[in-house]
Amino acid sequence: MKILVLNGPNLNLLGSREKAHYGKLTLAQIEKKLSTLAKELKVSLDFFQSNSEAELVEKVQQAKKHFDGILLNAAAYTHTSIALRDALSSVALPFVEVHLSNLAKREDFRRQSLLSDLAVGVVFGFGPNSYLLGLAGLVDHLKNRGK
Repeated sequence: MKILVLNGPNLNLLGSREKAHYGKLTLAQIEKKLSTLAKELKVSLDFFQSNSEAELVEKVQQAKKHFDGILLNAAAYTHTSIALRDALSSVALPFVEVHLSNLAKREDFRRQSLLSDLAVGVVFGFGPNSYLLGLAGLVDHLKNRGK
């Protein structure tokens, strides 16, 4: 089983930006934790981060041929990108939406996701553990969806 871990804008700055919201770990450190869990779950991961909406859309479109599911932190594009939503809808790959911070405690505009209703599930507010919980949930869904 192969999972694409897709990260949106400014997540390359994790560990140095707004630590009260996003924590102290870098994206590379989160990816390392995910890789450890992936070994336990017997799945492989590919990681991709971009600040470009177009690159994220392209990656989603290409994912259909190579991946069984997507673990997605679309960051700010969660609230703004109809293009990313359309790509996710078009490829129809199961995905889990994750966020480090608790969106319900953030600014009003961050409380609306354009992606959540397409997702298998949404995990937010647990810092880096949101990724781990999201991966575990996605793998469970993929293993059991036909049953």
